[in-house]
Amino acid sequence: MDGYRKNSHAVHDIKYHVIWVTKYRYKILRGPIAIRARELIRQGCEARGIIILQGSVGKDHIHLLLSCPPSLAPSKILQYLKGRSSRLLQDEFLELKRDIGVSIYGQEDTFVQLLVQ
Repeated sequence: MDGYRKNSHAVHDIKYHVIWVTKYRYKILRGPIAIRARELIRQGCEARGIIILQGSVGKDHIHLLLSCPPSLAPSKILQYLKGRSSRLLQDEFLELKRDIGVSIYGQEDTFVQLLVQ
């Protein structure tokens, strides 16, 4: 069972391809903001037992390939990662809060795909 993850109740291989974009596709994820966004997403995934298999931060979007435990729904994963990183980025980079407002990510601009082998 190489490649599968195990916990006390299950053996699983759940992978999600996730994409989300910035609000109004503003190209704000550059330089130190992009580096910090990457760090925050990595920390959030580690805290929830999510493994990032691949990932990239573009100027106006984020792509992730995630291996997740079965106890986490995709909607909750995104709610946590997007909410936490948006809030902390705005706290650290005040120009984001001033220029964009409440959230730096778009509400409806999210894509999730379950990958099946």
